[in-house]
Amino acid sequence: MSELNGAQSLIRTLVDAGVEVCFANPGTSEMHFVAALDTVPEMRGVLALFEGVVTGAADGYARIADKPAATLLHLGPGLGNGLANLHNARRAHTPIVNVVGDHATYHKQYDAPLESDIEAVAGSLEGWVRRSEHTKDVGADAAAAVAASQDAPGRVATLILPADASWGEGGETCAPIPPRVAQAVDATTVKDVAEVFGAGEPVALLIGGSACREEGLRAASRIAAATGAKVFVETFPARLERGAGLPAIERLGYLAEQVTYQLDGIKHVVVAGAKAPVSFFAYPGKPSDLVPDGAQVHTLAAVGQDITRALTEVADLVAADTEPVLAQASRPALPSGPLTPQNWVDVIGALLPENAIIADEANTSGLLLPTATAGAPRHDILTLTGGAIGYGMPVATGAAVAAPDRPVLNLQSDGSALYTISALWTQARENLNVTTVLLNNRAYAILRMELQRVGAASGGPKANELLDLSRPDMDFVKIAEGMGVPATRATTAEELAEQLQRAFAEPGPHLIDAVVPPLL
Repeated sequence: MSELNGAQSLIRTLVDAGVEVCFANPGTSEMHFVAALDTVPEMRGVLALFEGVVTGAADGYARIADKPAATLLHLGPGLGNGLANLHNARRAHTPIVNVVGDHATYHKQYDAPLESDIEAVAGSLEGWVRRSEHTKDVGADAAAAVAASQDAPGRVATLILPADASWGEGGETCAPIPPRVAQAVDATTVKDVAEVFGAGEPVALLIGGSACREEGLRAASRIAAATGAKVFVETFPARLERGAGLPAIERLGYLAEQVTYQLDGIKHVVVAGAKAPVSFFAYPGKPSDLVPDGAQVHTLAAVGQDITRALTEVADLVAADTEPVLAQASRPALPSGPLTPQNWVDVIGALLPENAIIADEANTSGLLLPTATAGAPRHDILTLTGGAIGYGMPVATGAAVAAPDRPVLNLQSDGSALYTISALWTQARENLNVTTVLLNNRAYAILRMELQRVGAASGGPKANELLDLSRPDMDFVKIAEGMGVPATRATTAEELAEQLQRAFAEPGPHLIDAVVPPLL
């Protein structure tokens, strides 16, 4: 093999470590990386038009593939543009390898216009950050980044690549480095938590992370069935397996009032791969800590530990002869009439394909979705873990790249869609099987609700202007078609059902502009 430059050693090392997709929005300092893609055909480059789509797609890819994708970002501003969806990935404990180009080492002293403190921006993600100073180190640094991204429970690893380290000759590949695996929970903790479930006082079990897959769900259901404990999934799980044949476990509510109702009378809260519940925001005169007064919190497993094994061990102690309660196959009847917040979810539940992936950013329009899909064929739901909107379209894009044979359904609120709507272009370019149901209520409906909940004065014309998405109304059919995605509009349940069936039957992306009035 001829001598490698730094970029070639980087990409070859990534591929050898199992990183086979790079979502990219490159600039001048990354051109040698771009050129090197042709020398390593095993790496798939996927272009996005905005860095928030790049990072969100990497998040969606890894949540489904269970391994990292790479991103390619242009200097500090490129990383900054991608930061919101990297925040969501941080909260999801998603493994991502960010490659952020930088000025050549000798050029930084001149404070060129794009010069910035990349380490400071990357450090806010509480992940792993390293700068490759020399070409010969790039391969080893890349292998370390892949391993760091996969250290349990997963995190964002950012490798800063100066242009001269990228174009310099003398690059060396590096063999994959094993990541740190999840550590087992000690037997004493398992025994102590089992005793909490057997003590006769009301207990709530809150699960998250890897426990939201089949094995963890079955263990949690066994515990609940044997002991009478209430069991909940964290409010925004990174990936939740649901549907017929799996336990239908309720998610903890988004609103503090919901959580208060769900945990009423609870004396013990056991957390496994999740945090004790807190309010999403502060509200005047209301508590931030949502653990009931006087209740004790017990940690069975932290997010970096082997959560599923710990749950199974507790289940074997307290529910040795108990089977999990599984959801039976059932679907709502197809509704009729104008679309409403109550009936559009029944269309989804009635028609959801087998083995679908739902990227859920329906927000207020989707509050009734869990009930409508509980008995649908098995599917995965990816949720907005960090609360930074504009995640749904990019995450759906990455999920479709990771699982080309699975139907991907993006349930997408209109306001959030506009943050990263250029993801549609990438879906068209890559011919991805993503069906977007865009829930068009022409408003930031959730903010209308929050305006009242925080105790602010409401109803004034200036306040309402900032929460209104009409004047002018946006034509999402034309927007999608302009980006190469076939699109239709549905105003009735019958239209949504017909258009959804057609979209699922045809390859490639589709968008349905579903005109649904606000719930609130």
